Amino acid sequence: MTDALKRLSDEGVAIWLDDLSRKRITSGNLAELIDQSHVVGVTTNPSIFQKAISGGEGYQQQLADLAARKVTVDEAIRMITTADVRDAADILRPVFDATDGQDGRVSIEVDPRLAHDTVATVAEAKQLAWLVDRPNTLIKIPATKAGLPAIAEVIGKGISVNVTLIFSLERYRAVMDAYLTGLEKAKAAGLDLSLIHSVASFFVSRVDTEIDKRLDALGTEEAKALRGKAALANARLAYQAYEEVFSSDRWAALEKAGANKQRALWASTGVKDPAYKDTLYVDDLVAPNTVNTMPEATLEATADHGQITGDTVRGTYEQAKAELDALAKLGISYDDVVQLLEDEGVDKFEQSWNDLLKSTEAELKRLAPEA
Repeated sequence: MTDALKRLSDEGVAIWLDDLSRKRITSGNLAELIDQSHVVGVTTNPSIFQKAISGGEGYQQQLADLAARKVTVDEAIRMITTADVRDAADILRPVFDATDGQDGRVSIEVDPRLAHDTVATVAEAKQLAWLVDRPNTLIKIPATKAGLPAIAEVIGKGISVNVTLIFSLERYRAVMDAYLTGLEKAKAAGLDLSLIHSVASFFVSRVDTEIDKRLDALGTEEAKALRGKAALANARLAYQAYEEVFSSDRWAALEKAGANKQRALWASTGVKDPAYKDTLYVDDLVAPNTVNTMPEATLEATADHGQITGDTVRGTYEQAKAELDALAKLGISYDDVVQLLEDEGVDKFEQSWNDLLKSTEAELKRLAPEA
């Protein structure tokens, strides 16, 4: 069942699970995925926690204790989510040690309501790193305009970061620049650069969802021929940018000082259109030194029938650019699409967080001891 997953790992793609819950931790399921399915990391986001905690299983005793202490709902959520991340990090610690810190990591996101506030994002990132208190944590910061200086500041303090919600090539280059700036700050502060790691989460499937909708509205044969091509083209050109930045003189100076490359991470890799093969964003995004964070359904599909045939990214850049150019000729604005997706991504996570606040607040009230 896991031959395709092993081949993927052997090609240099780290397999991370895009999900976490207390049940997954306590049942032994996460340990089993690490042992049998080549999973070497975990990512979380506000939507994942909203689903896990609202489901309720495994959280009742902690919620009752928090209710007895009369904590605020914000504090309750932070106590619950950081507990899950801490426990998952402990399960992944052997992977972290075996890979010299590259993998075996668990990501936790700053409060999505802070996405457009640089100072608050930095403060929250520091707090989360302190609360989880595990070396194999990644603090997730969205790649908004306000997020970019926050990324540089947090990396500069020696905190490892997962940059999330990247949709555009221009923004991705700005993210890599922020990472290098952060490393330069860390170096100037005398920090050990070898202990700082980062991934840049480039979102995939949502690009096809939005662009395919626009292509369908056009309805021409030319438009139909471009369905399902934009997301892969965008991601492949992102890898081209990665190769350029991490072969520059600026990078060479940091690498000499012990710095680690910021790996490209393919996120949103669950296929949303049933017309496409369900392993599309795994099979067709194989490249060295990358991460693919998968929902469990995609992980299982890849294990069952993934077609891992080697590198499917390098050597495709000319074709990828031609496909994005063809979209522009049809009047589909790349800049408009990626900005819309970023705005929607921030809104979605904020809505999930607000839903989590409401459901948790209701549970705290229900469980509160009578006066």
